[in-house]
Amino acid sequence: MGYAVREYVVEDEPSWLRCRLLAFLGTAFYDDVVPAKPRDPGVELVAVDGAVVVGILDLAVDGEHATIETIAVHPDHQHRGIGGALLSRARARARALGATTLDAWTRDDPPTLRWYRAMGFQESDHYLHVIADHRTSVDEPARAVVARPGLRVAKAYLHADLADEARLRREFARVHVCRRFALPLRGELGRRGDDVDHRAVAQDGHRQR
Repeated sequence: MGYAVREYVVEDEPSWLRCRLLAFLGTAFYDDVVPAKPRDPGVELVAVDGAVVVGILDLAVDGEHATIETIAVHPDHQHRGIGGALLSRARARARALGATTLDAWTRDDPPTLRWYRAMGFQESDHYLHVIADHRTSVDEPARAVVARPGLRVAKAYLHADLADEARLRREFARVHVCRRFALPLRGELGRRGDDVDHRAVAQDGHRQR
């Protein structure tokens, strides 16, 4: 195996940030960059290979409901079962804290979607993330929001109903379907088990960033 799953400690932060950045780079969350680790989500797990963080999972627990806030595997360490190992530990921790359902929100990256389905998650709710960016088309932000006097909109991040997907894809270059995946914690993992890995997974949870 060559790696170990354990609790996050503050000394992990630089390596945690590098793992998240590199894992997200090839996904629809490529520009979701953070300069510091979000603090105290509830459960903080890392997979380490020596001194290097190669996988991360943050979990928020609110009563019977647990949400994966962040899960990612370093691109140089994918297909080693790291995502499944992190998920297995997170499920046990969530159950111990009283949660009965584990869910996650993620965008439309095919490897990520395949991973959740293989792990036994069921897809349910959907809405749209629309990113209007002047670097894509100079007039996209102006078509998305109305600027205040003296201000020019350079980028806008918006939510929309799934029913408007076709129209919004005609108007904007970057539209993602945000999907909720849920797993009953008394259920079993997908048939492929913990050996399934993924490129990178990222969630908005209920923070609705």
